[in-house]
This record gives sequence, C-alpha cells and structure tokens, in this order.
Amino acid sequence: MELALLFLRAPSYIIPNIPVDARWAQNGTTVAGGHGWGNANNQLNNPNGLFVDDDQTVVIADWLNHRIIQWKVGDTSGQVVAGGNGPGNRLDQLNQPTDVLIDKETDSLIICDWGNPRV
Repeated sequence: MELALLFLRAPSYIIPNIPVDARWAQNGTTVAGGHGWGNANNQLNNPNGLFVDDDQTVVIADWLNHRIIQWKVGDTSGQVVAGGNGPGNRLDQLNQPTDVLIDKETDSLIICDWGNPRV
C-alpha cells in the first residue's frame, strides 16, 4: 500500500487591529534588495520570511534564489549564509526556503526548507 503525502503551505500572518483613522509615515527605507529581481548579492527573488537580530542584522529566506542571505545595517549588498548553490537536497543546498530564525542558545540558523521538506 502506497501512502501519498501532501504538504500545504498555510499562511503565517496575523491581522493586526489597525484603527480606521490611523495615519502612516509617508517615507520608508529599503534595508535589503531594491535592485530588481535577481540573484546578485544586492538582489532578492521572492523573499519570504525574515528575522531581525538584536544588532539589526536582517536575515532573509530568499525563496527562488534557494538561499538565506543576511544584510547588516548600512550594507549595500548581502552575504549568503546558507544555500546559494542552486536548488537541491544536499546539506549545502536549499530548495525554496520560506522562513528563517536564529537560535541564540545554539548559535544556529533554523531554516524552513519548504521544497525538500525539512527544517
């Protein structure tokens, strides 16, 4: 007897309670990417989850580049910290990562690698 597994990607967002008369600042700052879609270290391709560290380093699950890339405050390009070797299931590869966080106790990246599927 064969078993078929189907993994569905459920939305992982919370809808905040925003007042009807809320006003937003009319400016913002791009902290990562901003140079069009692509795979250079100053570009992202369908970024999904992100994690902001205590020192304001932004770590991004760059879904279609199959990598985790980090951007330090003020940098003009990021640094690949996991994956980036094309899609695959080797330990140095990711396949459509969707989320990332840093475990301070173990000094580890925890990556949701959707296309493999593994964490």
